[in-house]
Amino acid sequence: MHHFDYRGGILHAEDVAIPDIAAAIGTPFYCYSSATLERHYRVFAGAFRGQPARICYSVKANSNLAVVATLARQGAGADVVSEGELRRALAAGVTPDKIVFSGVGKTEAEMAFALETGIDRFNVESEPELELLSALAAARGLTAHVAIRVNPDVDAKTHEKITTGKAENKFGISWKRAPAVYARARELPGIEPDGIDVHIGSQLTDLEPFEAAFSRVATMVEALRADGNPIAHIDLGGGLGIPYRGDNDVPPHPDEYAAMVKRTIGHLGCQLTFEPGRLIAGNAGILVSRVIYEKQGDDRTFLILDSAMNDLIRPTLYDAFHEIRPVTEPASGAETVIYDVVGPVCETGDFFAKGRRLPRLKSGDLVAIMSAGAYGAVQASTYNTRPLVPEVMVKDASFREVRARPSYDAMLKQDIIPDWLDRP
Repeated sequence: MHHFDYRGGILHAEDVAIPDIAAAIGTPFYCYSSATLERHYRVFAGAFRGQPARICYSVKANSNLAVVATLARQGAGADVVSEGELRRALAAGVTPDKIVFSGVGKTEAEMAFALETGIDRFNVESEPELELLSALAAARGLTAHVAIRVNPDVDAKTHEKITTGKAENKFGISWKRAPAVYARARELPGIEPDGIDVHIGSQLTDLEPFEAAFSRVATMVEALRADGNPIAHIDLGGGLGIPYRGDNDVPPHPDEYAAMVKRTIGHLGCQLTFEPGRLIAGNAGILVSRVIYEKQGDDRTFLILDSAMNDLIRPTLYDAFHEIRPVTEPASGAETVIYDVVGPVCETGDFFAKGRRLPRLKSGDLVAIMSAGAYGAVQASTYNTRPLVPEVMVKDASFREVRARPSYDAMLKQDIIPDWLDRP
């Protein structure tokens, strides 16, 4: 569910008409609904009522400070994968004791900053990382609480670029090596290896891969405890999908997911951490764009928008589907056209949809690319020297620009022409 709907024939974000934002901000822009973010968090957290669970929002899904702060006010912690994301979580009001640091390539500087900040724990992904973290913690007289991320070799049955739990993926330590790695961790100074972490992928729409992975984790916890490892914490990551295709694409409800978690690992008595990102932010955001031209090709019709792949890369990177809605609701029986919906970037891969049937649109019309709140603005770039898209947050009948569109002058000032090019 989200809070974007037609009222009086015009698409609204909560109580704000999308054309009013476009008139004030210009296009393209991202628009986020506070009510949707809050509702999605409450639904997911509420599914685990009665279980010892903590929800750490995955900042990589959407790292805008207003988004993170909205969730922090609801009680969310943060799952971060870089020092930059850690600093964002802190700036948004997430307290260090609610922050977990994941990621396969943490640098020495990043780990040192996290240790000195006093975050709750590290999800360690390799033996070299474990050794370095030990040295850094011991040198500071600190103890790092650690969950070792295991790779359960389970196929998440999702897109190959967002699956993370198979043996050939770069993430985690093979579940077969886990006993030896925990034994080593117990020997290291500055390390408290009291947890286990698993994450098998993103946009999962079936509980079966989760159940297979979590059942394997439960068996591992029992074996590790038998070897003398005090496993008291399990981080089950995120990955539950969202309905990109509306009612035709409905993933399991968080209540079903929570029941499966209780069934597979509830008997272990562990503190649980979950790291939802897309589930909370995905349907809470849209990308609003304006039609530049309709262009007729030899065998297809192109709808050219003022947003592009540098603003939302998911369709070309992940073959992702996003519903596209006219901001002005079409009349019943309105003419439709099969469009390739594309942007202005000089790449064949610059598209949002191919062969999509939409109401006929004309230059100047506004469209909303739905379910763009996760992995949208965070993956945007300035390719073709296009300014980053501004972001807007809506709350009831008010909206605020929460990231401004940079000027061309500001973009150009980031580059430096070396002094030797000034010589005659």
